[in-house]
Amino acid sequence: MRYVSTRGAAPVLPFEEAMLTGLARDGGLYVPESWPGFSQADLEAFASLSYVETAARVLRPFMDEAFPDSELIPLLEAAYGRFDSKLVAPLVQIGPNDWLMELFRGPTLAFKDVAMQLIGQLFDAALARRNARMAIVGATSGDTGAAAIEAFRGRENVDVFILYPHGRVSEFQRRQMTTPVEANVHALAVEGDFDDCQALLKAMFNDFEFRDGLNLGAVNSINWMRVLAQSVYYVRALAALGARPGREVFFSVPTGNFGDIFAGWAIKRMGLPVGRLVVAANANDILDRTLKTGIYRRAAATLPTSSPSMDIQISSNFERLVFELLDRDGAATARLMRDLSEKGEFALPPKALERLRAEFDSASADEAETQAVIARIRKEAGFLVDPHSAVGISAATRARGDSRLPMVALATAHPAKFPEAVEAATGERPAPPPHLADLHARPERVTRLPNDLAAVQAHIRGKARA
Repeated sequence: MRYVSTRGAAPVLPFEEAMLTGLARDGGLYVPESWPGFSQADLEAFASLSYVETAARVLRPFMDEAFPDSELIPLLEAAYGRFDSKLVAPLVQIGPNDWLMELFRGPTLAFKDVAMQLIGQLFDAALARRNARMAIVGATSGDTGAAAIEAFRGRENVDVFILYPHGRVSEFQRRQMTTPVEANVHALAVEGDFDDCQALLKAMFNDFEFRDGLNLGAVNSINWMRVLAQSVYYVRALAALGARPGREVFFSVPTGNFGDIFAGWAIKRMGLPVGRLVVAANANDILDRTLKTGIYRRAAATLPTSSPSMDIQISSNFERLVFELLDRDGAATARLMRDLSEKGEFALPPKALERLRAEFDSASADEAETQAVIARIRKEAGFLVDPHSAVGISAATRARGDSRLPMVALATAHPAKFPEAVEAATGERPAPPPHLADLHARPERVTRLPNDLAAVQAHIRGKARA
């Protein structure tokens, strides 16, 4: 398996190179050169496997011999051995044919752990055999940063620098990034919003002298391995719910950077019975508007909400889907991305829009709706959900099709990560698990930086051991 850029002008790479490279040198994102296929018989076989065994089989066609099973399976066991459920992504029923998939059972209480814990293992193994060191740089709207820091803290071959928007993440999220004591961890609070942080990240990767000099690596969902690792839990849900042709499973996904829902689309593209995919947006509803109008247009400002991981205008992984909608035409994809950069918008061609609407639905939830859903789930199901998961549940309800088919809403974060919003909706303040009970008492270590590329690069250059 080799990997090509969505913009068509970067070198074609094998798996390990694509994983370590992250962003392609033409500014595009790496995708597999071709899509493998899974059959209904494969899915039925997955039903009797553990999460680790399923992951090994799903990942294998994409990795070739970079990580043979003798190496991959121990890495998978190490990654998922830290989760508090052996199922890794358990399903919880909330209605007659409605389910939540709990993706927050990892060490930082967010779905990002599912991919990041594995990426930490894979990067460590790859760098060790190359005798190389890397500076990992990430931009986060809250959860990616904590998950990346947890995955790489203390690792000898990696320094990790996480840019997050100052004052625009929850206190719990911030402290998860600023309280680790390991010297290779650097939390950088940037004056701006998430899109500013993401723009700085991409600019650093497009500065090839800086990128090559520090051996930069990316663990945002621009890294293909993030998407690939997340695709496994869609397979587990399909197997658990007995999916088959005529009984497809629908998924509603709280959507910010589009990586998580693209992982579901990838499983559908590979032949498994994924039904409609519902893009669940908060007040920053650029993707919902795109499905309705065919025009991807930035709003004048990113609105702060109680679901900050979705407070995004530029959903990077949407480029991967655009590439597929345009019949994998890299030059055409590059033109649309250039329009977005220069004009703040692009229009999908009619055929591409038709294809998009054939597989995706969308709905958005404002703050009042989000609070109402948190309160309703507490009353009806007897447990608490966080605001991001509430947005996913709201969209699942509003975009519900055939009630005889299963609908799975992805619960992407533990309610304790957003205690103020949950308490406001229910009167009940969620408690964190024991390993994070003293988080608010731990000293913080953070550097505040302006939204300025030169300043951020100078800081990273001064701290990186690479």
